[in-house]
Amino acid sequence: MLYPSIDKLLNIVDSKYMLVHVASKRSKQMLETGHYQMRISEYISKKDIGRSLEELENGLIKVVKKEK
Repeated sequence: MLYPSIDKLLNIVDSKYMLVHVASKRSKQMLETGHYQMRISEYISKKDIGRSLEELENGLIKVVKKEK
């Protein structure tokens, strides 16, 4: 089973597309800067993409929509 659950994440983010966009952007930031918002031992995932989803679930990433 994947962690965190996509059902929980879709309560935070409106669409799967936005979820993928936010997670990939944060994952690239982690790779480039080496900055994590939690201690490495607190993450369940070993890869940055999973870690970015965990941060989103824990409320450490805020998704702000731009109005057109």
